Amino acid sequence: MNIRAISGRPRVALIAGPTASGKSALALALAERTGGTIINADSAQVYADLRVLSARPTPEEEARTPHRLFGHVDGADTGYSAARWAMEAKAAIADAVEAGNVPILVGGTGLYMRTLIDGIAPVPPIDPTVRAQVRALPVAAAFDALTREDKVAAARLSPADTARVARALEVVRSTGKPLSEWQVSRDGGIAGDIDLRAVILLPDRAWLFNRIDRRFGAMMDEGAIDEVRALTARTDLPADAPIRRAIGVPEIAALLAGETDRHAAIACAAIATRQYAKRQYTWFRNQPPPEWSRILESQNYDIIAMTDILLHD
Repeated sequence: MNIRAISGRPRVALIAGPTASGKSALALALAERTGGTIINADSAQVYADLRVLSARPTPEEEARTPHRLFGHVDGADTGYSAARWAMEAKAAIADAVEAGNVPILVGGTGLYMRTLIDGIAPVPPIDPTVRAQVRALPVAAAFDALTREDKVAAARLSPADTARVARALEVVRSTGKPLSEWQVSRDGGIAGDIDLRAVILLPDRAWLFNRIDRRFGAMMDEGAIDEVRALTARTDLPADAPIRRAIGVPEIAALLAGETDRHAAIACAAIATRQYAKRQYTWFRNQPPPEWSRILESQNYDIIAMTDILLHD
């Protein structure tokens, strides 16, 4: 497979969409058909601790074709970010191209993709004292402060979005300038250096939600409970570690603590997953550029058609 377009820039395939939409299976089939390296673009699948719960590829699947940026971050690492992932993804893309493989990005984290492609706002390093003060606030108090100090950010964020509310508040307090002003310009994007071919999987919502409901119960049977048991037993895991908020972790932790039963844990996790999928669905319908192909099928994606869309001139 010629991995360079007529322009001379390396082709990079991207398969995006909500959770449980079939991205991983399609990426694996595409990689095996074309000679590709699969590069993770999902914020949960970077963690070593959550193979089953994050629906990471199995060891057998990873052995079938090169995989990068899956399970390479320890759960105790609280500093992993979209910017760090983008830096690692650039290196993984370069390595794949050098090896003569097609880089195939696959995932559902829109922030990761936007950071890699368009770059990131040049926000200066946050004062550690300011960060500690902001992160110690309950989310309600942080959001209340944000409504006074950065009304633009408060208007576009959910009051319950702990991470993004804290980020916006620490930026305005540390730099004296709201995040929206920093985001006017972006640095480091690779859009001009690659020939990006992207598809977004947007299956029927009823089909998707039914699959989500069935999948979490299967995860419980396949090792998710053991993963959370091992995770919560760690003494080095900070209280604010993002991995603690990964979908399924709080629900299974409550089950292990005797605060709920298996049926309720599955139901709560399925609801949380459906809500997350709805947000992803909305983002992928509206935010990516119109030239990204939208695929509305619910299953049995045509690998030949996908190869044409993603890799042929």
